[in-house]
Amino acid sequence: RGFMLDVSRHFFGIHDVKRILDLMALYKLNRLHIHLSDDQGWRIEIPGLPNLTDYAGGSQVGGKGGGYYSVEEYAELVRYAQERFITIVPEIDVPGHTNAALASYPELNCGGVAPELFTGTAVGFSSLCTTKEVTYEFLETVVREIAALTPGPFFHVGGDEVERLTPEEYNAFMERMEGLVRSHGKRMVGWDEVALAELGAGSLVQLWRPLWPAEGAPEPDSAAAEAAAELEAGVMRVIASGGSVILSPADRLYLDMKYDRTTPIGLTWAGLADVRTSYDWAVMDLFGKLPEEAIAGVEAPLWSETLGSISDIEYMAFPRLPGIAELGWSQEFRRSWEDYRLRLGAQAPRWTALGINFYRSPQVPWQEGWQDTP
Repeated sequence: RGFMLDVSRHFFGIHDVKRILDLMALYKLNRLHIHLSDDQGWRIEIPGLPNLTDYAGGSQVGGKGGGYYSVEEYAELVRYAQERFITIVPEIDVPGHTNAALASYPELNCGGVAPELFTGTAVGFSSLCTTKEVTYEFLETVVREIAALTPGPFFHVGGDEVERLTPEEYNAFMERMEGLVRSHGKRMVGWDEVALAELGAGSLVQLWRPLWPAEGAPEPDSAAAEAAAELEAGVMRVIASGGSVILSPADRLYLDMKYDRTTPIGLTWAGLADVRTSYDWAVMDLFGKLPEEAIAGVEAPLWSETLGSISDIEYMAFPRLPGIAELGWSQEFRRSWEDYRLRLGAQAPRWTALGINFYRSPQVPWQEGWQDTP
C-alpha cells in the first residue's frame, strides 16, 4: 500500500515529508517511495560525491531553488517513517533521467563533457555512459551509501524512458545494476521497462503502463502491440523467476493526473482520474493475466512537474489517496463505490481540522461538521 513522492522535479523539505508520513499513517499506507534523483535535481547527500548536492541539488523545474536531504536528515526521515510502520523505498533513477548527475560529474558522460543543469520537463534525452567503468564505480558508491542508511529491503533503480541506449545496452546495464543492488542486501525495484532484462530472483517490476487494454479500448497499432507483447513476456519471466509486481496504472493511480479539465495543477497525458476512477476498479479485471500471488501491492505515484508546495501535494493526493489504501486492504467483492463515497465524505471534518487542503470532489457528499454516531 504505497505512495510515491517525486522530490526531484520540485524539492520538498523534511518537514513536508514528515507531514506526508503522518497523513499516510492515518490510512495505514506502509510504503513511501521517494524519487530522489532526476534530470532536474539530485536530492540526497552522498559522501565522497559532493557535486551531486552542491551543484545539482540547487535546481528544479522552472529554475533555481531545489534543495536536498543531508545524511542526517534522510536518516531522520527513515526513523520517523519506521515509528509509523512505514518503510522508505529510495529511488535513484538510472540510466536515464540522469541529467543532474551528468552535469555534476563530466566523467559520467561518454564524451566527458557535462551538460548544463536542466529545469524543463522533457524526458528521454539523458543517459549515463554505460560502457565506462567509472559509471559503475559511481553507482557502487551511491547504492552503498543509501543502502546503509535504509533498513528496508528495497532499492528502486528507475529504469524508465531511456531513449539513448540500444536494447542490448540497456539490458546489459540493468542486469549489472540488479547485481549491484543485490550485493548490498536489497531487492531491486524498477519501472516496467526493467522486465525486458534478465533479472535475478526476487526483483520487483512496477507496472505503470497497461499491459492489457481495458474492455472496449481501441486496438493498439502493430508496433505498440509488439512492444506490449515483449513487455508482457518479460513480466511473466520475472514472475517465473520468483519476482513480483507492483501495480501503478497511470490512468488510475497517478495522483498528478487532473481530476477534470478545470483542475488548476496536474497533467493529463494518461487521462483524467477523478475520485471514482481511482477507486472503482477491480484489480484482476485489469491485470487478470497475473498470478494473484505475484502481486506485491498497489502504489500511487505523485510526480511534481506542476507541484510547488505541500498544499499542492495535499490537493492532488486527497481525497484519492485513502481510496488507494483501501484498494490495497480490501477484497474486491467487499468494495462498493456507493458505500465508499459516503464513508469518504465523512472524513471532511477530520481533514478540515487537520488543515488538509483537499479537493472537494462533486462525486462525494462531504459532511460539513462533526456528526454523532448513534
